[in-house]
Amino acid sequence: MKRSQVLSALVFIPFALPATGSESEPAPDTLEPIVVTATLGPRTVGESLSSVTVIEEESIRREAPAEFTDLLAAQPGIDLVTNGSFGKNTSVFTRGTANDSTVFLVDGVRLRSATSGGAPWQYFPVDLVERVEIVRGPRSVLYGADAVGGVIQAFTLDPKHGNRGWVETGAGNFNTQKTSAGASATHGATRFSLSGLHKETDGTRIVKDGEDKGFRNTAGVGRVVHELPSGGEASLVIMQSEGNTEFDGGNTDFMIRTVGVTLNTPVSDYWATSIQLSESADEQESFRSAGDSVFNTKTRTARWENTFTAGVHELAVGGELQSDEVKSTIEFDENSRTNAALFTQLRLNFGPSDIQLSFRGDDNEAYGRQETGGIALGHSFDRAHRVRVSYGTSFRAPTFNDLYYPLEIFDFGGSYAGNPDLKPEEGASVELGLSGRYEHWYWDAALYQLDVENLIELQSISGDLRPANVNEARIRGAELASGLRSNGWDIGVKLTLMDPRDRETDNRLRRRSHQSLRVDLDRQMGAWSLGGTALASGYRYDDANNQNRLPGYVTFNLRAGWEFAPDWTARLTLQNVTDKEYATATRFDGSGYLAAGTAGFLSVRYDFR
Repeated sequence: MKRSQVLSALVFIPFALPATGSESEPAPDTLEPIVVTATLGPRTVGESLSSVTVIEEESIRREAPAEFTDLLAAQPGIDLVTNGSFGKNTSVFTRGTANDSTVFLVDGVRLRSATSGGAPWQYFPVDLVERVEIVRGPRSVLYGADAVGGVIQAFTLDPKHGNRGWVETGAGNFNTQKTSAGASATHGATRFSLSGLHKETDGTRIVKDGEDKGFRNTAGVGRVVHELPSGGEASLVIMQSEGNTEFDGGNTDFMIRTVGVTLNTPVSDYWATSIQLSESADEQESFRSAGDSVFNTKTRTARWENTFTAGVHELAVGGELQSDEVKSTIEFDENSRTNAALFTQLRLNFGPSDIQLSFRGDDNEAYGRQETGGIALGHSFDRAHRVRVSYGTSFRAPTFNDLYYPLEIFDFGGSYAGNPDLKPEEGASVELGLSGRYEHWYWDAALYQLDVENLIELQSISGDLRPANVNEARIRGAELASGLRSNGWDIGVKLTLMDPRDRETDNRLRRRSHQSLRVDLDRQMGAWSLGGTALASGYRYDDANNQNRLPGYVTFNLRAGWEFAPDWTARLTLQNVTDKEYATATRFDGSGYLAAGTAGFLSVRYDFR
């Protein structure tokens, strides 16, 4: 089937689904997931007027992923590129945009490297996560620079009231071992929790005929939440993950950390305010035969949000001050920069119809002023069916490497240096979405187009490399998600079709797959649960000229759980059960970085109260 035929079919799928009878009307107690990433303030998925995927704690526990990005694999609009398995360099492409065009939040705190621009996905501890929200589409109007493709937010474990905890231990092939534990307690209006883990593995080869490359990680999350008499709360949340990962040619000691202090409180019946002070750190020290290097970055943010309500209408206004600092073995021309921003969002409700208007202005000392805005409209035809349409602008800021990297002359000839005259990349996106939510199942379909100007790419003149604003890109796509939960069955299907193009050359953007499919199937049978996931990804090119083609692949994961005694659970997972050999990126010599073969893991967990 041609791509145009598939896209047309997706548009008509919603209208072919039943619209009458008991199945077309949701039960009165049917609740949509609540999301907080898509708008200023909590909203249901439908009210957010965005394309959103929510991964709940039950799904995370059931899947028992080895890495955080296993949760993201083949979700609508998400494409992964890795330099091997077990803590190796990983990129997340959202709706065809680059890795540094997706904002990663941990409990509301942004985590990234200011030098490379990307998030340290491979070091984030999935075992300490209870919920993930994936918001696709431009969100610079809420989060500033880099939210071109979307925003991914991970929420760490937050036990509710009471005294409880857990201990879990497990082992698998590749000499993989893991132990985790956590406990929480409540005293009056204050609750405390602490959780941590340690895991290590000898890993597997990441290049053909290469040696196994290991990974070691120790991580923890601490949280204190105090409920205020006013109805608000004050909280402190700290996440830290550190360890070592081996790669082809050396190894890296890493440490990532987020710290957030937040105060949420109502000022009056019509005014609520929120203040957050936060810091994130990404520290990496690499040891190579060619020489050691250190890249440490910190981001400090102060954010103030105010929400005013008038009946069903709402106005949110706020400001943000952010600073980036870099300390490294490379002497950058500049090692800090600040950004100040003001933002507002107006939400109007007229019965079945919603209107959302947003605007933000950023002023960065490195690249000047940038304004972004958005408008979204939503209409509910009935209690089950809804349409949404939106338009938004966004931008990606040049990184410290792009702007300030000092002149470096290579041994083999040529050189590289940053370009302080770079402008931010600018994006404009339009989207049409349709959805249906019923008592036991749902579907959601979206069509979108994203145009990006002033793409930052490397230009080569006689071997001298300089980043420059050179090209434009156009990314068109379609996403379909559907799920069923009934009588112990839990089924999910996610399909992505995408055409990411360089408008100057008409080549596909490098390392992007044009299609992916994810199917999750789980069955609960008393004390037993059985399930599996099928992942399929189309081919991609590893170069801008579309000469180095990496074939697509299909993998299968299996899982089983057994509650063999009160509060005791055993879980077995098998990833890539067919031992499929595949790669999503290549090395400088053209050989592929190989993903792991079949990986098995058996764990036992005890929950106590």
